[in-house]
Amino acid sequence: MHGEYKVPGGKLVVVDVDVEGGVLRHVRVAGDFFLEPDEALDAVNRALEGAPADTEAAGLAARIDAALPRGTVMYGLTPEGVGVAVRRALAHATDWTDYDWQLIHEGPQPPALHMALDEVLTAEVAAGRRPPTLRVWEWGAPAVIIGSFQSLRNEVDPEGAARHGIEVVRRISGGGAMFVEPGNTITYSLSVPESLVQGLSFQDSYAYLDDWVLGALGDMGIQAWYQPLNDIATDQGKIAGAAQKRLVGPDGGPGAVLHHVTMSYDIDAGKMVEVLRIGREKLSGKGTSSARKRVDPLRRQTGLPREAVIERMIESFRGRYGLVGGEVTADELARARELARTKFGSPEWTARIP
Repeated sequence: MHGEYKVPGGKLVVVDVDVEGGVLRHVRVAGDFFLEPDEALDAVNRALEGAPADTEAAGLAARIDAALPRGTVMYGLTPEGVGVAVRRALAHATDWTDYDWQLIHEGPQPPALHMALDEVLTAEVAAGRRPPTLRVWEWGAPAVIIGSFQSLRNEVDPEGAARHGIEVVRRISGGGAMFVEPGNTITYSLSVPESLVQGLSFQDSYAYLDDWVLGALGDMGIQAWYQPLNDIATDQGKIAGAAQKRLVGPDGGPGAVLHHVTMSYDIDAGKMVEVLRIGREKLSGKGTSSARKRVDPLRRQTGLPREAVIERMIESFRGRYGLVGGEVTADELARARELARTKFGSPEWTARIP
């Protein structure tokens, strides 16, 4: 069995392993990482040899930690990363480059339709009718998007939203509220087969699916990192938040993962705290200057137009994994429009947790 795992912010770890009698055998760890001294690699392999095949990644990492020679230096590699690579091998996980990725980047859409497109496209990936897809959103109107399990009244000030003409919609993934305005926000979705994240914990899957973004930001001069569970941050502040939803496949078979991220290119902090109640609580009365510190826009950090930031992100993805242009099919769009009308645009769904 063969497994690969790109350590977030680090290097590629490759594991080849067999299972005999319920334990790991013939373990071989390789990759483009740096490791000193040389004999440390043999220690890693010996630590994994004979481990029960059902040992979780953390348990495998503990075995490696205990076996490493004194003074071992790892660069681009962690015991936890090796453990994850082993779990991915045992789960027969796929890799990014196993797929023909499709890009969807179309014109502005209403907020409710964006919610519906996420559900429809991910369901199509789960059913095997659509290849893994990167969709870059363009917003047709300002909006607040609340998480699937958030209370509407606790998150949103309806008077503030009405005053600023901001639509409120609820998405299918968990997490917190997002304040978005056309031209000020960069949002993208990944609809991927469940096999791509096999062997990863829920937490690890977030960083894994956004590692390409950290690389793209680095190319633009921004040193960013993943702040568990679901934030992308820099030393200047938070710049993005992610959320996920897992959809089962037909007849309960292997499904797909929806992973979407909203990044702040620019932000009207004063307007945000007039619309989001939770924003006021988090700021503890410190005002909009504190809001600007909490969410630091990409415009200031990159000095680039929003369109250039998006294009560089797309090119970074294409350079890593390949990417061809695509579009929402007529059938997908028709289903999404109906779902926007009957579900995501309905008061019953938006206020399902009042």
